[in-house]
Amino acid sequence: MRRMIAVILALALLGLPAAFAVQPDEIMADPAKEARARELSRELRCMVCQNQSIDDSDAPLARDLRLLVRERIAAGDSNSQVIDFLVARYGEFVLLKPRFERQTLLLWLLTPLALGAGGIALWLQIRRRSRGDVNVPPPLTPDEEAKLAALMSDEAKSG
Repeated sequence: MRRMIAVILALALLGLPAAFAVQPDEIMADPAKEARARELSRELRCMVCQNQSIDDSDAPLARDLRLLVRERIAAGDSNSQVIDFLVARYGEFVLLKPRFERQTLLLWLLTPLALGAGGIALWLQIRRRSRGDVNVPPPLTPDEEAKLAALMSDEAKSG
């Protein structure tokens, strides 16, 4: 029972930083605009934490970015205009999911290409084994068979 309580407490404590990342003074009065701001915040990378969205991060820079997003939304910018503004200001790195463009082509295609190459290599290996191209040692010569039989009989007598 104590172990269960400890696990629940640990999980609750792990979730606290993300739950309190967006401060009450950041929340917009209009629920629709706040929902847009939260959606956009989940797509943007915290430049300090790097593998966290600004929605989850409690870093001061993430707070500044959240406020900037809300400021742009309040000014009437669309979601794409807000994203374009932040990309122009901070570069493509600010996006957690980079755009599919010429500069990010390798990033997007490397995983499928690697999986495809691995699949082809596996298919070729299976095909080679099923054809019997595996290195099989040549059969024993009559001389070798006689020596083996002698060794086996000597071992049987001594054992």
